[in-house]
Amino acid sequence: MISVSPKFEGSDDILKAWLSGIAPDPAFTVTQWADEKRYLSSKGAAEPGKYTSARTPFMQGIMDALSPSHWAQKIVFAKSAQVGATEAGINWIGHVMEVAPGPFLAVQANETTAKRFSRQRIDPMIDATPTIRDIVAPAKQRDSGNTQLEKSFPGGHLIIAGGNSAAGLRSMPMRYVHLDEVDAYKDDLDEEGDPVTLAEARTNTFGRRKKIFVSSTPTVKGASRVEAEFELTDQRRYFVPCPHCLGLQWLKFERLRWDRGEPKSVRYVCEHCEQPIAERHKTWMMDPENGAEWQPTADPEMVQKAREACVIGFHISGLYSPIGWLSWEEIARKFEAAKGKEAQMKAFKNTVLGETWEEKGEAPDWQKLYERREDYKMGTVPKGGLVLTMGVDVQRTGRIEASVWAWGRNSESWLVDHIVLDGDVTKTDVWDDLTDLCDATWMHESGRPMQVARVGIDTGDGMTVDAVYAWVRKMGRGQVHAVKGMGGFDRHYPVDGPSYVDVNEGGKKIKRGVALWKVSVSVYKLETYRWFRLKKPTDEDLAAGGEFPAGYIHTGQGTPPEWFKQATAEQLVSRKNKRTGFSRSEWVKTRDRNEALDCRVYARAVADLMGVDRWDDTRWDDLEAQLNVAEPDKEEQPAGRPQRRRRGKTKQSGQSWLGTQNGKWF
Repeated sequence: MISVSPKFEGSDDILKAWLSGIAPDPAFTVTQWADEKRYLSSKGAAEPGKYTSARTPFMQGIMDALSPSHWAQKIVFAKSAQVGATEAGINWIGHVMEVAPGPFLAVQANETTAKRFSRQRIDPMIDATPTIRDIVAPAKQRDSGNTQLEKSFPGGHLIIAGGNSAAGLRSMPMRYVHLDEVDAYKDDLDEEGDPVTLAEARTNTFGRRKKIFVSSTPTVKGASRVEAEFELTDQRRYFVPCPHCLGLQWLKFERLRWDRGEPKSVRYVCEHCEQPIAERHKTWMMDPENGAEWQPTADPEMVQKAREACVIGFHISGLYSPIGWLSWEEIARKFEAAKGKEAQMKAFKNTVLGETWEEKGEAPDWQKLYERREDYKMGTVPKGGLVLTMGVDVQRTGRIEASVWAWGRNSESWLVDHIVLDGDVTKTDVWDDLTDLCDATWMHESGRPMQVARVGIDTGDGMTVDAVYAWVRKMGRGQVHAVKGMGGFDRHYPVDGPSYVDVNEGGKKIKRGVALWKVSVSVYKLETYRWFRLKKPTDEDLAAGGEFPAGYIHTGQGTPPEWFKQATAEQLVSRKNKRTGFSRSEWVKTRDRNEALDCRVYARAVADLMGVDRWDDTRWDDLEAQLNVAEPDKEEQPAGRPQRRRRGKTKQSGQSWLGTQNGKWF
């Protein structure tokens, strides 16, 4: 028996604390805690009141794996929307606070999402659950240790951080880490590395007692973190019995059948007896007491490897969504609405089926794009183009290339010009030419000259970056933006920043210094290829009032074959990392020259930065009014050639203003 000398004041408390520290974690699981203690608040739940895991029985296995008594140290959950995953994660947090306290890091996509998660989900959980409310002091109470992004409780604390900040993902050790919606995280945080790796490293000191929960709706195949993580697990699926033959199976979308155009006729066809199953049977089918269970689906070798690594993986789709949430009929309607629409079908696969979308990364046929050119001249802005942006690519071999793009409603775009400026990029002359190009105007179809609103220039590699920075610094921060292409598929923040590369010794931003914007080039390349593949309406459709599809890319008659070859000069391929086992997608050149594609990406990025995709009809109406009511300037040059303000300079030989070089393209 352990005894403590009575001469030490507070020795009983010390003894209790010491004994609690060496005691094993309770066998009380997350599921048991949630069913007994958890209450849902009307502030954060569609079905407030007492929580019951029977509503989403497939979550029981995941919550049990999150329990301290379970052998798994890393739990991976690839999921669709509307399956109760968020509440399961909150149950885990509540269980840790009351049953197995310790330091807990909950990571959301970004700091804004983290604050919203705390305000709308964690705070209501604390307020609505009596046993948690008793141990977490109110935020307004002095010295409570309870702030928006940090909650203290006896034996531990909860830190809520954003996956877009390296500072929140390193330093303090954590026993528990929940990485939510990991596919929305950046690939590299402040040049410190992968955010998932940074967060997981914080659990190292806890050894086998750690718990890491990685969950997300998948995104792009070959770029999805949760897919890559799931592939290294035992890949569990939730098997349910057929109400007719009792055969176990996991639900697959291809076995959901309905009569074309009649989603109400939807039923699920059993893979064993081929009998139709009505959705009203779903509650019975998902009940573990009737035989429903999680089963590994990976090959035996992978199952063994995952067990040795203490990793377990789960996947669930919207087909399992409880009655009253997402119905099979609604899934059928969503599929019919998305059919033939690539962007909508991607969202369907990600959010409804919980599966990755395989982008068509192969390059479009440049010859077919060349053959569908339209009857407008290069150097002029067609009627639908209402704002101009320019993408600039700096070549260290002795030239600068730039593309001018016009943007209109519904993300339609028109190639207005492609310019090649010959010259040594380490000298001033070619940069003076680029300055004059930024001052140039192009004639709109209405007769009014237009100037480029925004310019995105790639900062290039080590041999050109100083020259680019010097020019950008000279131009200021109004029209010109320095951009740097980054890998990855950050669709939430395809243009991120700015980060300031011009700072003094104290880290203070230098006035009029260079602000650098990071661009997810993969997002814009895939978007460009997707929009290139949009079908052009027939002349009959257009004559009858039909419109081009949203995002359609227009090119004029003067666009030469070389431009199309360069604009389709890359393709997306998937390569497996032998060390990690992860498959990642990367862009590979199929031709030496790809400047047209790069310039398109940068012009698109600054258009996105301007917010053209979010402009409402009022904004577009105003732009149309400004262009259509203006009288043409009689001093303007003829359509097809940009007006330049050369500041007393003359055109240098070899310089191109209409995509020609010595009479030829490129």
